[in-house]
Amino acid sequence: MLDLQYLSIVMEVDRLGSVTAAAERLNVTQSALSHMVRKFEERHGVKLWTKNGRSLRFTHAGEYLLSLAERVIPQMEHAERTLTNFAEGRRGGLRIGMECHPCQKWLTRLTPHYLAAWPDVDFDVRTAFRFDGVAALLAFEIDLLITPDPIDVPDITFAPVIDYELVLVVHASHPIASREFAMPQDLMSEELITVPVSKERLDIFTRFLVPAHCKPKYHRTAEQTELMLQLVAAGRGVAVLPDWLVVEEGEGLPVQTVRLGPEGIRKCIHVGVRKGEEDIAYIAGFLKLAHELGVPTGRKVAI
Repeated sequence: MLDLQYLSIVMEVDRLGSVTAAAERLNVTQSALSHMVRKFEERHGVKLWTKNGRSLRFTHAGEYLLSLAERVIPQMEHAERTLTNFAEGRRGGLRIGMECHPCQKWLTRLTPHYLAAWPDVDFDVRTAFRFDGVAALLAFEIDLLITPDPIDVPDITFAPVIDYELVLVVHASHPIASREFAMPQDLMSEELITVPVSKERLDIFTRFLVPAHCKPKYHRTAEQTELMLQLVAAGRGVAVLPDWLVVEEGEGLPVQTVRLGPEGIRKCIHVGVRKGEEDIAYIAGFLKLAHELGVPTGRKVAI
């Protein structure tokens, strides 16, 4: 049977770029690690890597072993953490990843309620996995994925939790503010402010502007939704945000929301979990809270 230590070796060699550094990371001598690798290669009749000066290049066998390690080791680490939780009397650990900026705002509203309801659960938010969440969930690097764009993956179940509408946010004195909805052509003379995501993942482009062969006069991004609203309030552009977020953060600002097209752009925040884990008590508890808390009512707001 394949020993996990060899998977750890190839992962560290790939991550650190040298056998010496990998040996130090694994707390063994370089000669001992090299001896272990030679025994493995002799046993299986393969080479794991070749040397080119000071650099290493993985063989096909080495690449296969590395790919296996990247799948298996996170799962084993997840299993160890779970067993540790059981041994220490905790109910479990919940690591959450997100694929959108507004999702973080939504999670911030839910977090204190969850922490109060599940005090024994180790709770962690992994923002490093933002925009690459499905891979992280499948690799057991996170336990829940919050996303507005679920995809059909055999090993993941997505549960809808919050419906909302993407709206155009304009200054209250903007000519569009008095209209029931905006059309793609209306944005061709505007500076559009969005979250810092590629256009291929922005609904304002994929579902509104691109199908109409339109584009804004200027396009800029802002990390914080508060800044986006401040820029709109100062007449520095127009923005696209979830309606509920404007209700929560736009109070006191001279901004107005307008529907995007006559039908609007409807969205839904989903929570993704690995199949078979949705009935785990602390995960089911998170889903229950997500459904119960909801978002502020009101789809059109003049503030």
